[in-house]
Amino acid sequence: MDALRASELPVAVGNGADEWSPDLQLPHSMWEIFGSMDDVAGDALALAFAQKHCAAGGEGWRWLWVQDARSTRSSGRPFLHGLPPPLRSGFIHVEAGSAADALWAMEEGVRCGELSFVIGEIVGDPKVLDFTAIRRLVLAAERNGVMLYLLRREGFANLSAARLRWRATAAPSALHRWNSMAPGVPRVRAELFRGRGLRPGQFWLEHGVGSHEPDHSLLVVPDLRDRPVEPDYRATG
Repeated sequence: MDALRASELPVAVGNGADEWSPDLQLPHSMWEIFGSMDDVAGDALALAFAQKHCAAGGEGWRWLWVQDARSTRSSGRPFLHGLPPPLRSGFIHVEAGSAADALWAMEEGVRCGELSFVIGEIVGDPKVLDFTAIRRLVLAAERNGVMLYLLRREGFANLSAARLRWRATAAPSALHRWNSMAPGVPRVRAELFRGRGLRPGQFWLEHGVGSHEPDHSLLVVPDLRDRPVEPDYRATG
């Protein structure tokens, strides 16, 4: 059994900086992303983080998505053709019967050096998801260099050993470059409320800009203000 000693865990800081940015290079570890059942902002944020920070192998990304039974019933299974095209061929999905089985599958996933990253999905606050269980996942992820993103749907932010902890909500999309009536690049409002060596903050993040097909860029953008009223609507009052 792994010795669960905090002294074994590296401090997750990057280049002496105290403010997070998408370009900050951090050690691979486990991040928690809290979200609601009403949107998939947390899912989108995890996938954007993974494409930005996790290297693809010679055949592209090979990655694992683990769901417990409540996650599958509540939000459904991931839709293959809705995933970013580069992530479709190497996608492995595991549906666990319980939260305990899901945690075991996540730990086995991060111990596999052939995987680029792992996404785990848990609904609520099952008793097995305690501080010790999370610390085991952190240890396994950091020792094996495989990133783990734990999606917490409707979960409460109890004491945790996760290196970064986020709250994700959907944000209005950017303005479309050519059509002011159409949605533009999707955006997520992400709050970093805990990060080892990093200052908490709120960020509006935009993924895949600069081309017609989404790329792997992840940018911080200004908070959206009220949009201008379209001329036709302004004319009609």
